[in-house]
Amino acid sequence: MNRQAQAAVLFLTGGAILHAGLTDLYLRYVKAGLQPLLLAAGVVLIATAVATVWYERRGARTPEGYESEEHGAGGARTGDEDEPGHDREPDDHREHEHEHDHDRSRGQEEHVGADAHAHANVPAQAKAHAHREPRISWLLVLPLLALILVAPPALGSYSAMRTGTALQQQPWGFADLPTGDPVRLNLVDYAGRAAYDHGRSLTDRRIKTAGFLALDRAGNPYLVRMALSCCAADAQPVKIGLTGRIPPVLRPDSWLEVTGTYTAKQTKDPVNDGIIPFLEVTQAKPVSAPRDPYDESWNG
Repeated sequence: MNRQAQAAVLFLTGGAILHAGLTDLYLRYVKAGLQPLLLAAGVVLIATAVATVWYERRGARTPEGYESEEHGAGGARTGDEDEPGHDREPDDHREHEHEHDHDRSRGQEEHVGADAHAHANVPAQAKAHAHREPRISWLLVLPLLALILVAPPALGSYSAMRTGTALQQQPWGFADLPTGDPVRLNLVDYAGRAAYDHGRSLTDRRIKTAGFLALDRAGNPYLVRMALSCCAADAQPVKIGLTGRIPPVLRPDSWLEVTGTYTAKQTKDPVNDGIIPFLEVTQAKPVSAPRDPYDESWNG
């Protein structure tokens, strides 16, 4: 790949990163707090591409052979010039050197002719292959176009039911719940309180939370949020089971906002034996997916 192609790929990569960072697309890949770093990376890549093109064109504008002309201007004198203090060489010696130079130049011409003949006999397939490589390298642009034109979906029920729950580390403590009825809680917060606080802070309180639906092999429903430590590559699900007044029609990956009360019912995640608490549902309604589908309050 030549310098121009490298600069083009760098520019497109930086543009794709800026496009993702300036829209909600980046939330499909990383946490919201990493947006400034993404924007900085995109600017650096675009600046690198512009600098590459500028240096390449600057080098192309430099006159070829400038250095050789500079050396030629101060070249040595020819053998025909006489230097003071030196006697001329005998004529027969000069004739001998002339014949020797003539033989040497003729040999060089024969060698150059042989090289040209060998180059002319290079297979056409090899030459075509050498010219085809830069075109093939442009296929690197296709993933960048896919990143710009196609927004990938967030991780959903398929990944959630094949990954163990992230609810494995008991927190140091829980803050007091805010006032209000019902109290709105993050799904991760409810799951932690129900699993490790034994519902002490949840008793006699109505809870409202939201997440996407996932069904196990037996058809049992779970409300899930994918929790991030850094990016989508390390996303892990936090699951709560649903019991009580569950909607009759359940579609995996659809988002629900549920209102209910704490229940002591728990189960074990079959993937990693993590605790999955339950929520006694009293009301449920479908909602739109949030702007940030991942739960950024999770710290691992």
